Amino acid sequence: MAAPEPGVLRRDALGTAGVVFLVLAAVAPLTGIIVIASLGIALGNGGGMPGAFLLAAVVLVLFGIGYAQMSKVIVGAGGFYVYVTHGLGRPLGMVAAMVALVGYNCFVAGAVGTSGFFTANVVEQVLGPHTPWQLWSLLSAIAVFALGRRGVDVSAKVLGVSLVLEVSILLVLDVAVAVRTGLDVSAFAPGVVFSGSAGIAFLFAFNAFVGFEATGLFSEEARDPRRTIPRATYAAIVLIGVFAAFTTWAVVSAIGVTRAGTAAQEHLKAGDLVFSISQTYLGTVLTDVMMLLLVVSLFAALLALHNSATRYLFALGRARVLPPALGRTNPRNGAPHVASGVQIGFATLVAASYAAAGLDPLADLTASMTGIGTLGVITLQAMAGIAVVAYFRRRRDPRIWRTAVAPGLGGLGLVAVTVLAVANFPTLAGSGAPAIALLPWLLAVAVAIGLGVSYRLRVGRPEVYAALDRLSVSTVDQDLPDVNRTG
Repeated sequence: MAAPEPGVLRRDALGTAGVVFLVLAAVAPLTGIIVIASLGIALGNGGGMPGAFLLAAVVLVLFGIGYAQMSKVIVGAGGFYVYVTHGLGRPLGMVAAMVALVGYNCFVAGAVGTSGFFTANVVEQVLGPHTPWQLWSLLSAIAVFALGRRGVDVSAKVLGVSLVLEVSILLVLDVAVAVRTGLDVSAFAPGVVFSGSAGIAFLFAFNAFVGFEATGLFSEEARDPRRTIPRATYAAIVLIGVFAAFTTWAVVSAIGVTRAGTAAQEHLKAGDLVFSISQTYLGTVLTDVMMLLLVVSLFAALLALHNSATRYLFALGRARVLPPALGRTNPRNGAPHVASGVQIGFATLVAASYAAAGLDPLADLTASMTGIGTLGVITLQAMAGIAVVAYFRRRRDPRIWRTAVAPGLGGLGLVAVTVLAVANFPTLAGSGAPAIALLPWLLAVAVAIGLGVSYRLRVGRPEVYAALDRLSVSTVDQDLPDVNRTG
């Protein structure tokens, strides 16, 4: 195999399945059900949570229709910020880049703490010995650093195994509930789905999909990206939506649809709603297995989110917006090793700062970093939804449904979710601390920095500014249709 070109990610490293594994691992199905779905049931619409997942999937499929068309035209490691640049111009593209940096890097920092906390907890509950969470966080970060240097194909294999294991244990639980108790179709009745705090339920439902947008980040490393990325996008959205809805359906059916919200609230502090159901339907041994697999799921999410955050740093380094060293790749396997090291180093430093200050890894580190990370990624998705429509309308594309109506409806849905996320940020972050409520202002700071960087590049480094809408690798996109230069 020929050595990768300098500054170019390894091509043909991922097929559709590999991209899907990377995306679904970032979503972390087991973590999503144990944490996010349980919160949605407790704080949102109770037994109607399965319907909230399906409606979220519909909105994202509509968005995905336009996203898929965009991915056939533009191939690059910059993901959504590349799309926003092409659709809305260079200044807003740079805003999207800064929002992405804040969102993904905070997400990874939070995941370092979450992984360490739950690993220490599970080790103590299942195996006995008490160990500090900081130790497991550090070991997780070291493992991510090692795998990040090996190349994205190695990560995809590790994540694939993790994904199969965590999905399997949940499917065993689903089948056990279906056989012993049955699945209550009343969970999908409109009066149930839109009951209680339905807006909060939909917010948590969309939260469970955060990570699907990473398909475009791996387009340079995918085989035949014009086909692989659209297929992976549709597959990721549908699989997440169907699996989350079906498993949550089993959870609320096991409790009883009418009393699901109350029961979930009783388990809210301990966070053991799903484990308590598993204890009843699967017994102690399989419940212990589920707890151990939660550790695997959290590490997989950390690794997948790290891969996504790394590619934003890499793309900005290659574009010379950030230090060019970030755009270097490993000459043996094409891995963005410099960006990878910087990214996991930053996340570890943030987690270490919280630990040194004596702050709680869950209530403080995870709540703050994961909350702002989620808000940042949802905001990025909304910007991309608007950019897709603008890009194709400017080109007067005749495919009105695929390039205007469907992505427009999806984009409006994502804008609504962004507003919900800002308005209910303490609930999303899982903390009512005054400092947590102020974190959304970080995105306002990111917007200001993005506009400032764009202006400075335009005035002081016009050659870099002019290249911002050509962020794909020339040898990858040289046969793509010409695009409108904006900004």
